[in-house]
Amino acid sequence: MMVHQNFCRIILATLVAGIPQGLFAHDGASLPYGSFLGGLTHPVLGLDHFLAMVSVGVVSAQIGGRAMWTIPATFVVIMALGGLLGFFYVGLSAIEVGIAFSVLVLGGTIALDKRVPMVFALCAVGVFAVFHGYAHGAEMPAVANPYTYVAGFMMGTIVLHIMGVLVGDIAQHYGKGKVMLRVAGGAIAGTGAWFLVGAA
Repeated sequence: MMVHQNFCRIILATLVAGIPQGLFAHDGASLPYGSFLGGLTHPVLGLDHFLAMVSVGVVSAQIGGRAMWTIPATFVVIMALGGLLGFFYVGLSAIEVGIAFSVLVLGGTIALDKRVPMVFALCAVGVFAVFHGYAHGAEMPAVANPYTYVAGFMMGTIVLHIMGVLVGDIAQHYGKGKVMLRVAGGAIAGTGAWFLVGAA
């Protein structure tokens, strides 16, 4: 285990050392509260990320059963891989379009209140997670500690997923709760469409 961790650190350090100096335009002011909080606030304070993360939790609750933890867990794991791609700028394009589309689709799914097949939901959130993760990784300040920054945006995402699961689950037990949830889903989908127009 220790050998594996040391190997990963050596690889990461080597790749970071090869990043052009022009990318180090950020200074310490970009992370006034440290790398962890910088990563934590990235999905929380970005409206597109926030809406998508909460919506993943709500959709998971609408499906119910194992989906309430497997879908958010899948998102977090694949998002971390997407963050790695973004950190090394592998050239994935249309990131903002992908993020906006995720908000639109997730909001629409909530509004329709349909139990989508779990396999489809897993595949969809997996694709969406790549775009969100890529954005987190690509926008990581150069002065940030990669490990704590990644831990931060993963923790922020997990918290938002849990929030969405709680909201979605509670709404299932109240008559007007489902209606309010569908209205909120429609508003999220509309916001996603607005994001999409702006990103196109």
